[in-house]
Amino acid sequence: MSTLEINIPYGSKTLCSTLPAGKLVGTLDVTDTPGLAGNLDDRNNAIRQAIESPIGLDKNIFEIVSPGETVAIVVPDSFRTTRIEQVLPVLVDGLIEAGIDPKDISFIYATGTHRGPTPDEERKILGDDIYERFKDQAFAHDPRDESNLVYAGTTSRGTKVHLNKRVHEADRIIATGAVVLHYFGGFGGGRKSIVPGVASISSIASNHSMNLHPTEDEIDPAVKIGSLDGNPVAEDMLEAAQQSHIDYIVNTVLNRDSEIAAVFAGDMAAAHVEATKLAHKQFVVDITEQADIVIAASPSTQNFVQTHKALFNAYQAVKPDGRIILLAPCPEGLGGDQFAKWLKLGSREAIIAGLRKESEINGQTALSTIQKAPITYVVTEMTDDEVNMMRGRTTESLDDAVSKAFADMAALDRNDPTVYLMPSAAYTVPMT
Repeated sequence: MSTLEINIPYGSKTLCSTLPAGKLVGTLDVTDTPGLAGNLDDRNNAIRQAIESPIGLDKNIFEIVSPGETVAIVVPDSFRTTRIEQVLPVLVDGLIEAGIDPKDISFIYATGTHRGPTPDEERKILGDDIYERFKDQAFAHDPRDESNLVYAGTTSRGTKVHLNKRVHEADRIIATGAVVLHYFGGFGGGRKSIVPGVASISSIASNHSMNLHPTEDEIDPAVKIGSLDGNPVAEDMLEAAQQSHIDYIVNTVLNRDSEIAAVFAGDMAAAHVEATKLAHKQFVVDITEQADIVIAASPSTQNFVQTHKALFNAYQAVKPDGRIILLAPCPEGLGGDQFAKWLKLGSREAIIAGLRKESEINGQTALSTIQKAPITYVVTEMTDDEVNMMRGRTTESLDDAVSKAFADMAALDRNDPTVYLMPSAAYTVPMT
């Protein structure tokens, strides 16, 4: 019998296994795009040039700001890699050169519904230099703290937009982040840094409720990964963010090595759209067929709520009656009591009914999870109870998962099953 040795990342380690048979259709991965070339000065010059070359605006941010104005810089939270820490020194120095007093610059972590960052995570998000200079002017957004929220307006779809007061009341707002594909928001970055990033829990819920079909008990088919136009969630998100005055965005697109491939700056909508073009080219992999087995890794996501992106992407590449092997350590477990609460409802119908009453991002993720996890063997540090709660299949090791998945296929008379490997499954988006 022919065999093939495979190596898959798992946390900081690499796990090895042997496929007992089968046909490796291919390895689906992020496109190999070079990072910004050169030394530190060269990289900073490239970043500065991008910031000074606004997309969709006549003036760059350094020409827009005036001395005496306050500037709120919205930055990502700790649950995603963006390399904004490489951008911030260039951005901040440029603002100061333009006459902005350092004491008038604040940073707001766009947590959405996530927990706030720890001090060590804050340092990683901002970078050593900016952290040391501005750590007392950096604040985690709390979507439930009504004393620090302000009403900004209502969208045409009815979302009442309440935003972080420090952000909305600043003279100038700059939103930063990274552009990747998102399973119902279309893409990250851009508008998403504001809503859900610095929005109230009720505003986030209202926006995310558009994930469901207005009359049928199903996900609205217009809500698609990699889609902005015609996607009701994405369109409402943009309109909600536009209730405030976002003066500028600075977004990165990273390569497979988490290096900055390019920086896009300017108008919140126009610059974001340009960034999505590179992100699509970078992260989308066109496939002509789905495989019987998909072996997918999400080595660095901290909990299952974040790992869900990898499961979603792997599901796009597998046959409906196939098997996914998901490798994800998830050292923080499922990702909070709210997510567990939705999973405990137990069925797709119960979760949809709950979402009709109270839409919430953890409920959306739970709905997607219980649809996809039943065909998934999970190699993880999560407990068996946690894996069972999300309807996944427990397994002892990668070898055990491979053995079980192949046995399942053999039971369906598929003794030579097709296989995809997805070593960066959280970022790689297969599309047929």
